[in-house]
Amino acid sequence: MLITNIFSSFWRKQYNITSLKRFACAASERKRICIIGSGPAGFYTAQHLLKEDHTEVDIFEKLPVPFGLIRYGVAPDHPEIKNVTRLFTNIGMHERCKFYGNVNVGKDVMMSDLLQSYHAIVLAYGASYDKEMNIPGENSKNVLPARHIVGWYTGHPDFVGEQIDLDTEVATVVGQGNVAIDVARMLLQDLNKLKSTDISECAYETLKKSRLKRVIIVGRRGPLQVSFTIKEFRELSKLPNCRIEVQDSTVTKLFDSVHELDLERPYKRMFELMVDLYKRQSSIEVEKCVELKYFRTPKEIISDKNGKVEKMVFKVNELEDLLSAKSSKLTVTEKEDITNCGLVVRSIGYKGFPIEPIIPFDHAKCVIPNKRGKVIDREGLYCSGWLKSGPVGVIVSTMSGSYGTATKLLEDIENGELSRNLSRGRDDILDLLKKK
Repeated sequence: MLITNIFSSFWRKQYNITSLKRFACAASERKRICIIGSGPAGFYTAQHLLKEDHTEVDIFEKLPVPFGLIRYGVAPDHPEIKNVTRLFTNIGMHERCKFYGNVNVGKDVMMSDLLQSYHAIVLAYGASYDKEMNIPGENSKNVLPARHIVGWYTGHPDFVGEQIDLDTEVATVVGQGNVAIDVARMLLQDLNKLKSTDISECAYETLKKSRLKRVIIVGRRGPLQVSFTIKEFRELSKLPNCRIEVQDSTVTKLFDSVHELDLERPYKRMFELMVDLYKRQSSIEVEKCVELKYFRTPKEIISDKNGKVEKMVFKVNELEDLLSAKSSKLTVTEKEDITNCGLVVRSIGYKGFPIEPIIPFDHAKCVIPNKRGKVIDREGLYCSGWLKSGPVGVIVSTMSGSYGTATKLLEDIENGELSRNLSRGRDDILDLLKKK
């Protein structure tokens, strides 16, 4: 099999023969650590581990290239977020760090092999499965998980050539997180802005022919309980030739009560922006629109005679305390709301999975049971990123959690908990992979 290492040429140029000899002499005293996954969690963990001279790190990645969600999860019109790849590149070029792409752990090489070759393994491969709505009609044509849409416009290898049907005027995005906002913005984004980005050619050509005029973002709870951040929402509100719209009478009454609310600063800023957009919506004449629908639970998807989504049926929810920014009791009523649409994108979260049975997993919480990143009852196993904390949070929280895992691992080295003798080395793993 082909094993990729995009950092190898840089590494050879950066270090001379003398430094390589010093590296070889000290290698036997170091602890070998394997990180599975090369997204932010993997690289931030590696960065912290490499601050100590007694560690060397190998990073294994299923895809041929590194950086995970930074490369394939960040919208093309957010290039500034990708600047962190400069830091990750420097980490990959470190003399005690090696990157091996195109290696599928659990298939190309087994955990049992790695445990014989490394003192510790850090699981940092993220959450690559989508949560489902589990409603009738969910398998209709043009009902897609957000991960497919995101992979489509970022050029993810799994979605090269993916055909997204945008021959419709209305799309519904189910979910109220930043990914839902990203998808809505990208579907209605100005083509001139996208032209200068690294959007995939397939996505760009499809968006050029798109008939989309309205994207409806639907959530189970109200405007005070949304998961998206004000930065993402403000950017959505600035889409050219597009307005934000709210039609729900319950929500508009809530907007009219804005001065009665005693909110913490983050909620207050978000809510004030929503109210401002609501008050201006009728005065803005534009071609495109993002409608915010709250208090809705998906019930059913209805397809046309060709099996393509035609309508989506929601049940109307009631929240016990409309004025609370925190979770309060939600009741699903028998009232229904039907939305006509030709595309449905479910953006209700991701979930992780164990790549091998040896890895314990809490399917309810979508995490590997751990204490400070150390996997419970599994010697030598650690976890970082979404596998540690669950598939939520932004890159800053991932960085903090990854440092926490690395700190715990280094403490265990210091305490002699990772002092077992290894029966194999890195070369044995590489030989094994080359035979695949």
